[in-house]
Amino acid sequence: MGLSDVSNILWRERQLLELLLFKLEEEQLLLVNGRSRWLAHAAKEIEDVLDAIRMAELARAVEVEALAGSLGLAPNASLRELVAAAPAPWGHILDDHRQAFLVATEEITGLASTNRELIARSQRDVQDALAWLGEDRETTYAHNGTPGVVRASVARLVDRSL
Repeated sequence: MGLSDVSNILWRERQLLELLLFKLEEEQLLLVNGRSRWLAHAAKEIEDVLDAIRMAELARAVEVEALAGSLGLAPNASLRELVAAAPAPWGHILDDHRQAFLVATEEITGLASTNRELIARSQRDVQDALAWLGEDRETTYAHNGTPGVVRASVARLVDRSL
């Protein structure tokens, strides 16, 4: 185990982060175009990629722990610490990975934030539409803290047509 193994894992993580970016953009396209039918599938695919990232991070942690001692570092050394301690050309290679992670993380954070805002807006739009139709709901909470619908009125649209 060594620097080459850590670098290979970092490449795999970068590929997974790119896939996550793609899946988040895919989700955003569905949200923007009102294609809610496929949102559950998109969310599942995002969760699958996140699980794969977690597994890659675990593999990296194991490799870094094995490598850190030979570089005179603590077992849980950061990528920045590895960059500083690694001999040439590995320090440069690892720093390239670190920079790519920073860029990908910023992009992922931005996309995820935008998608959360789009989802919240969609929920508000649905609630507004239901309120316009007369689906006014009175909500209360059960003794265990879970919300429960007490009463739902008949749609005003139906009332008007009768």
